[in-house]
Amino acid sequence: MRTFIAIDIPEPVKEQIVEIQNSLPEFKGKRTEFENLHLTLKFLGEVDENKIEEIEEKLREIKLKQFGAEIDSMDVFSEKFIKIVWLHIKGCDEFQREVDEKLSGLFEKEKRFMSHLTIARIKSVRDKRKFLEEIRKIKLPEMKFIVENFKLKKSILTEEKPIYENLEIYNLD
Repeated sequence: MRTFIAIDIPEPVKEQIVEIQNSLPEFKGKRTEFENLHLTLKFLGEVDENKIEEIEEKLREIKLKQFGAEIDSMDVFSEKFIKIVWLHIKGCDEFQREVDEKLSGLFEKEKRFMSHLTIARIKSVRDKRKFLEEIRKIKLPEMKFIVENFKLKKSILTEEKPIYENLEIYNLD
């Protein structure tokens, strides 16, 4: 079972993200679907179903308070090979380290966590320089939200799009 741990983005913020997606310059590729906008805290990959219960138990041990997060910038990973347009989410790094710590006996810790939300997957752009100039002109609205929970999810890959299903929801105090 392909699994990951994520924070879902609240609906009003997702609506703002769709506006940003719609203002992206022309490209060949696809925008992340509204229902699939999330922050991956830890990708677990293919996990044996027998191991799921142990993962769920470890994640239940996380006793943190709700916290604020903010989407504060947009960029691409590589200017040479533009493949992903992402939004940076500020405020989640400490929480991610806690998730990593709880699962450290089962999974390797992240070498370099980058708190990002993928908003578009790019196959090609006509003019890289112009594309980058255009996305850097996009003004981001204020997008702050409270993280009230996190989720263990399973991912089912289909031709059309990935389908994410919650295995368990963990509420924060």
